[in-house]
Amino acid sequence: MFHDIAFAARVVRRSPLISAAAIASLAIGIAASTAIFSVVDTILIRPLPYGEPERLVVASVELRKRNTRELPLSGPDFLDLRSRARSTVEDFGAVLTARTLLAQTDGSLEQVRFAAASPNFFRLLRRPIALGRDFVDQDGQVLASEIDTGPGIPFVRRLSTVAILSHEYWLRRYGGDRGVLGTRLATSEGPGAEIVGILAPGTELAFPPRLGVERLPDVWLAARIPYDATQRAAFAYRVIGRLRHGASVDAARNEVAGIAAQFRGEFSLWQSADFRITVESLDQHLVAEIAPVLLTLMGATLVFLLIACVNVTNLLVVQASYREREFAVRSALGATRAQLIRQVIVEALLLSGVATVTSVFLAWGGVRALVAIAPADLPRVESVSFDAIALGFAALLGSLVAVAIAVAPALRGSRTNVLSLLRAEGRTLTIGSGHVLRIAVVAEVALSFVLVIGSGLMLRSVSELRRIDPGFEPQDLLTFQVLTPRQPTPGGREAQMRELRRRLSGLPGVVAATAASPFPLADPFNPIRWGTEESLADESKFQAADYQVLLPGYFEVLKTRVIAGRSFADADNTAERAVVIVDESLANKAFGAESAVGKRILVRIRTANPEWVEVIGIVAHQRASALTTPGREQIYFTDGFLGHGASGRWAIRTMSDPIAYEGAVRAVAGDLGRVVITEMRSMDALVARAGARTQFTFALILILAVMSLILALVGIYGVLSTHVRLRTAEVGARMALGAEPGRILALVLRQGLLLVGVGVAVGIFAALLVTKLMTTMLVAVEPTDIVTFATTTITYGVVATVACLIPARRAANLDPVAALRGD
Repeated sequence: MFHDIAFAARVVRRSPLISAAAIASLAIGIAASTAIFSVVDTILIRPLPYGEPERLVVASVELRKRNTRELPLSGPDFLDLRSRARSTVEDFGAVLTARTLLAQTDGSLEQVRFAAASPNFFRLLRRPIALGRDFVDQDGQVLASEIDTGPGIPFVRRLSTVAILSHEYWLRRYGGDRGVLGTRLATSEGPGAEIVGILAPGTELAFPPRLGVERLPDVWLAARIPYDATQRAAFAYRVIGRLRHGASVDAARNEVAGIAAQFRGEFSLWQSADFRITVESLDQHLVAEIAPVLLTLMGATLVFLLIACVNVTNLLVVQASYREREFAVRSALGATRAQLIRQVIVEALLLSGVATVTSVFLAWGGVRALVAIAPADLPRVESVSFDAIALGFAALLGSLVAVAIAVAPALRGSRTNVLSLLRAEGRTLTIGSGHVLRIAVVAEVALSFVLVIGSGLMLRSVSELRRIDPGFEPQDLLTFQVLTPRQPTPGGREAQMRELRRRLSGLPGVVAATAASPFPLADPFNPIRWGTEESLADESKFQAADYQVLLPGYFEVLKTRVIAGRSFADADNTAERAVVIVDESLANKAFGAESAVGKRILVRIRTANPEWVEVIGIVAHQRASALTTPGREQIYFTDGFLGHGASGRWAIRTMSDPIAYEGAVRAVAGDLGRVVITEMRSMDALVARAGARTQFTFALILILAVMSLILALVGIYGVLSTHVRLRTAEVGARMALGAEPGRILALVLRQGLLLVGVGVAVGIFAALLVTKLMTTMLVAVEPTDIVTFATTTITYGVVATVACLIPARRAANLDPVAALRGD
């Protein structure tokens, strides 16, 4: 074996170009596959950081008649579900998250992420308390005097009298001081909840980013959830359950479906909406949307690695053909066929071993690059790293690659006719029938064609994404979140917002300022119920629409087109003015060809029962939650309609680069005092973030497609060049007998294009099957898009023809006398 290894090293040194090409191809393929595997492993395979995570499920609301899904549960629905589900689920826990202000020792305010959770939440997740105590059931007891039934507030205002800090926030804010236990949080409104415990490190909430749940809350409060019948439709709490031992997700789904049916029978509101509660495993819920993208990328990298293996196999088969005389001599000296095969396998192992070691360094850098460019809505991406599991995966791939690239050359090199080869002239050596090489080229072309088709479809998606009208003009818009201590009266809140708006609008270079909540492409949107007069007689006629609370001037600042009627005026910004603006989608659905301006609709947002509001304007539809889908219809309310202070995200329209105004905005906040500015970014950045997943997928598939195309073209060129070289005498004889150079060129070109044509035909058939898996990744493009297939086929044919022309021209330019001499 040591002799074989030493001999293999000499063989590699004697063919530096072939060896370098083989190592580079394999290293890039193994590195790409390992880097993507690291992402797939962290996000799709590794268990969530909870005790027995496979037993955790998530429950969410679906209103089928209102085309709404993945809603959180209201407080009463959660309490009813928890009390009734007993056969398959041990318990349910609830959590909601938001951001608030806490005072620091110097009196300044800091933004913190908080979570209000049912007292059983950490026991449910099996997350330990590192210091102090856990919540107890008494911490969630509701005090009647603390229930706030104000407009738009679906939960208890003072959420808890006790708090638990995350381990990370405890270290960051208090320096790990154990004396913090028993003290109270310093809120912007005075002393807050008592700190009773510190969580174990690494506690997180595993919900899809699109739901807007804070992944790493700093402060956890024990939620006191009142059983308030008026809040039955106030969707607030994300709910997690733990299955009983032996219970399946399907069994829990059936039990909860039965409870939802009871709700429909007990509450006419849920009967009319066709209320359902869906149950799915927590890990599947987290990755359901991103899994097809990651698995597609994993498949693409493995296809690229397979192309690299085929290419290297081609090189080694050709090299083995040139070494037939060597193998014949060794056979004559007593080497068995097994020994010859072992020698070729050792050479393949050496190549793949060097490639694997090289790939480790490339994969390490690739993982870091992937994390840096990954879209923000990729769950758990912060935990992705190149670790021992990734190293083992690279080693496994390296071993499989060694076997894959060794089989064909080993069989070729060991099949030697010793007498004929020893008698033969060097120039009469042939590569046999060449079936292996031709099949390999066809496979390379087919596989690379599939990747090129995939990148073409993603390119079309990116192009369509850029043409989508979001319903506003993102250029020259700066957005930011403003957090201030909440004023106790509507008048105080109105004055606070009016002053901030005045100062921001007065900045040099600022055209106007506005505020809204939620904000397009920045915040999650939740629906409210709306209907026309016929809904009074039939509650099933009520439908769902997204809503925004905003300041007058919002549509002017965002340059959203007013189609009919008018925009909000300052006089409309009061609780008494029951007026709304709707988008064109809702107007068409509610009133058809009639104008919606001046009409009334029913909405439920600040009272338990729907109330009448007048439509004063119709605006263009905004893509609020995503660019890839239009989303629900929209209704707009003034900030004053809900008592002022609900609009927390601001935007200013500037006359130049909006980022240049960051300092001026922060200076305004400093002048006002006790104002915290966070999440400052341009609207262009929000639009780019909304399309980041499509761009990310396109970039990776494009890189793989280009590299695989290059490998396929190199394979075509190599096979034709080898055939030309081994058929030099034949070509010379043809030319000596009168064959024109053009006929020789056409002969070789025809052989190459035949291989390309067969490969493309196989690739088209494979692509028609494979691209169906990309349906959820494409934007306004069908997976069988005829334009993409036709363009890719023509482009591939042109590029492949160029690759075939080079060896064909070399054959046509041969000197027949030199060719016959074998020079």
